[in-house]
Amino acid sequence: MIKCLAIDDEPLALQQMVAYIKKVPFLELAAQCQSAIEARQFMEHDTVDAIFCDINMPDLNGMDFVKSLDVPPLIVFTTAYSEYAVEGFKVNAVDYLLKPFGMQDFMRAALRLKERMGYKNEGEMEQRAETTALDDDVVFLKTDYRVVKVAISDIRYVEAMSEYLKVWVEGAPKPIVTLLSMKKMVEWLPSYFMRIHRSYIINVRKIQEVNKNRVIMDADTFLPIGEMYKDAFQAFLEKNFLGK
Repeated sequence: MIKCLAIDDEPLALQQMVAYIKKVPFLELAAQCQSAIEARQFMEHDTVDAIFCDINMPDLNGMDFVKSLDVPPLIVFTTAYSEYAVEGFKVNAVDYLLKPFGMQDFMRAALRLKERMGYKNEGEMEQRAETTALDDDVVFLKTDYRVVKVAISDIRYVEAMSEYLKVWVEGAPKPIVTLLSMKKMVEWLPSYFMRIHRSYIINVRKIQEVNKNRVIMDADTFLPIGEMYKDAFQAFLEKNFLGK
């Protein structure tokens, strides 16, 4: 349900807007206000997902009211004056209803609200998921028919293998093989990972030694530095080099 606030200083127009809101199954009327000042008082102690707001109101017009909100919800403006349309879209309004409007026009605006609300919720869920993974230093990798939890800081290096990647993890005798591209892995890994070859991404915290054109990760692992990655890797070394 999309929780809505209806604002209009004309009682009949407000009554019509409220009736339309109640006819739409996915809209829920939180409150109805006859002025932007009354609406502001309501929003001091409650929140809504969307506002249907008339623009031309005394004391405080709808446009200025929306601009005054720190985090405005989704907005649908209503007005009898078409010259407000461009200004309405400048504040990222979802839709603009020119009075007098009927149920068909209102339903169009409601569907746009629903669509925008869906994108917003998906974006918030993705952001929460990404933040959790990074904050907890955990990633889940699909391998064969299993999903394996891996601490990002334990990843030593990543090796490209055709369409798959081998993810070598500290303390594991074998790599985790997962269907993923190098490009995607480079974009996702944190800044202490670096691509040194078209086939290798390394955790720079796990480097034991650099010998000419090779990075030594341990006694048995020598990884080549590719020609196109050499300058960037050299710059990294110089930035972290202590001594002359």
